[in-house]
Amino acid sequence: MSINDQIKTEVTSNDVVLFMKGTPQFPMCGFSGQVVQILDYLGVPYKGINVLENDEIRQGIKDYTNWPTIPQLYVKGEFVGGCDIVREMFQSGELQQHMSENGVPVKAAAKA
Repeated sequence: MSINDQIKTEVTSNDVVLFMKGTPQFPMCGFSGQVVQILDYLGVPYKGINVLENDEIRQGIKDYTNWPTIPQLYVKGEFVGGCDIVREMFQSGELQQHMSENGVPVKAAAKA
């Protein structure tokens, strides 16, 4: 299975996937940590994939989306964005709406 196929399998078989540096329990960069905090605050179930464990995935995810930075957030197989985009969407309420519209449970009280 190619790295592209592995990435496609991850983003299509999990509702919410975060390609990040480190793990949700121990983020290894501030940007990944910010996205983890937002997802945890919203109570969103997600799968974190540590790109530092595999150079093929680290480069492959950048090629997959043609997006140069990590973290990268996917919801229902769709690329949402990196840290800045996720933070802006969260602050405006757009992220919560996007999750809800895609059937991903979000804490009702979660307002920016």
